[in-house]
Amino acid sequence: MPKFAANLTMLFTELPFLERFAAAREAGFTAVEYLFPYDFPKEELARQLRANGLKQVLHNLPAGDWAGGERGIACHPGREAEFREGVARAIAYAHALDCPQLNCLAGKLPAGVTREQAQATLVANLRFAAAELKKAGLRLLVEPINTFDIPGFFLTRSDQALALIEEVGSDALLLQYDIYHAQRMEGELAGTLGKHLARIGHIQLADNPGRNEPGTGEINYGFLFGHLDALGWKGFIGCEYKPKTTTLEGLGWLKKLGSAAPNPAYELGL
Repeated sequence: MPKFAANLTMLFTELPFLERFAAAREAGFTAVEYLFPYDFPKEELARQLRANGLKQVLHNLPAGDWAGGERGIACHPGREAEFREGVARAIAYAHALDCPQLNCLAGKLPAGVTREQAQATLVANLRFAAAELKKAGLRLLVEPINTFDIPGFFLTRSDQALALIEEVGSDALLLQYDIYHAQRMEGELAGTLGKHLARIGHIQLADNPGRNEPGTGEINYGFLFGHLDALGWKGFIGCEYKPKTTTLEGLGWLKKLGSAAPNPAYELGL
């Protein structure tokens, strides 16, 4: 059975953010991820991780004016200096939190910018970020996002992201494969995982429709978890879903799928 990380941006939202670390640990998680750490001092986040025996597996680079609707600036011409400042800030947080990888959100295609211009900007920014992260002992991820949830997002499919990774040409850059986004844009989940697993740095999950917990929609997660085991996936899978009711009530899928796994005595994150 795969190892799971609680996404604290989307789970345990019944609690203030800093209280979600303890809640995740109490629920059995040994690892966490979240979108952004930048609203909190590095030292406080590190203290929460240590106090609760948690490993942080992911956060994102700064993504522009999130509250104003921006979803990344990596494909935005004219904002390269802001992007580079964000890379440095993200690396500082990653080192303080012992987080091994950072995700870059490409962003929406800006008004008045051609796809060719956005692609060239994205490639240049990713080359810079990948080089900086490699020097820092970290790896960079890039994630396709579905256009139902974020209309206008520039990077939308696995094949597009893999071609982008080839163009960037850095071994420090890998694909972040979000099963939910992939299901909405392309399907072929098992085949894509099997064909490209060596180029995938992190996996996330949610069911569809609704982006709720596994078992609430059309995706056969029991099959996919067994498939990932057979493929030899050793990384964490981030639980980036919206609980249908409360977080704790929605965690029943872990016991249900775990009891059906080849090792019914598995424990979360072990």
